[in-house]
Amino acid sequence: MNLYESVFAHNRQWVTDQLALDPDYFNRMADGQQPEFLYIGCSDSRVQPEDFMGVKPGEVFVHRNIANLVPNNDTNVYSVVQYAVQHLQVQHIIICGHYGCGGVRAALDNKDLGALNSWIRNIDDVYRLHRQELDALPDEAARFRRLVELNVQEQCLNIMKLSYVQKARAKGDYPRIHGWVYDIAQGTVVDLKINMANFKEELALYRLD
Repeated sequence: MNLYESVFAHNRQWVTDQLALDPDYFNRMADGQQPEFLYIGCSDSRVQPEDFMGVKPGEVFVHRNIANLVPNNDTNVYSVVQYAVQHLQVQHIIICGHYGCGGVRAALDNKDLGALNSWIRNIDDVYRLHRQELDALPDEAARFRRLVELNVQEQCLNIMKLSYVQKARAKGDYPRIHGWVYDIAQGTVVDLKINMANFKEELALYRLD
């Protein structure tokens, strides 16, 4: 049995095991979802939020792409955020990057990646915005780690620019926006403790969509 075929064998066994533990499990899942979190992370196969967050099915609405970006021209991610905020009414929006991110590394290496260039350019813009801080760091490794963090920060800011996020927050404190970095080498999550109240001046420069 090859790896592909083993997936279906595993699935059948998983269903059997799940029903043995909870005969109503799949009926309950089919009833709908009420997640508290929207998680926007990197597509990297080594980063599995359900594992390191310790959450159950139905508790996290997930969107993933290369380098956990929220570009201002990406209707895909914006549709996910709008649905999560307006219909699922999530309480927390998490942007989660990870150290060692290949997308961020590609931006630092400045290589021609063909069709990917337009996507990676979003990270180039993050570097440009923070060039003074990044260029002052002692070596490439330090710049790499810091760019991962700054990229998360800028994507949090992109979330905050959205009119439906601001309108929801105007009614209370939710959704709250968080910036995390997952350290693959340690298995730990770093909370960047991004306070969006510190970005009022930046937000004032943008026309709400």
